[in-house]
Amino acid sequence: MSNTSDTTPSTGSDAVAAGRWILDREGTTIALRHKGMWGLVTVKGVFNDVSGQGEVGADGAVRGSVTLAAASLDTGNAKRDEHLRSSDFFDTDRFPSLDFTVDSVVTDADGRADVSGELTVMGNARPLAFSARTTESTPTAVTLSAEVDIDRADYGLTWNKGGVIKGLATVALTVRFVHQPG
Repeated sequence: MSNTSDTTPSTGSDAVAAGRWILDREGTTIALRHKGMWGLVTVKGVFNDVSGQGEVGADGAVRGSVTLAAASLDTGNAKRDEHLRSSDFFDTDRFPSLDFTVDSVVTDADGRADVSGELTVMGNARPLAFSARTTESTPTAVTLSAEVDIDRADYGLTWNKGGVIKGLATVALTVRFVHQPG
């Protein structure tokens, strides 16, 4: 998403259409990386249940949301995944989703998109802003990619038995939205 007028996503003559946009689940990946075992092992996982929508106004303003089903995080280790769903971590029985509400996307002609909004995890909402790369921008599809570092303690994720978890969590995302005609 890029534009010289600051908010209307476009690349050259491929202006992104105003209107409603829906997250393309097949074209979207949201993965999590975090150092564990005192920084010796990196735990990796992918959220398998992701949804989202957006709106591009006639003035180019962008708003939207992305929702991750917390229980859909798959690290490839069933025992670890069960622990991540417990009250020690995501407490998925009480907080079934992680939600990012997009307040604005400001783009430039070089394909950079500055995204700002609010991330809610376990009922804890905090402002979140990051820069993304536009990897696709047509009148009917937009794809953004980014890596975002998150301090899990900001969202109440403080379990750290024996100090085995170090540093920030990194969320690597590629989100693709498709225009909904009409």
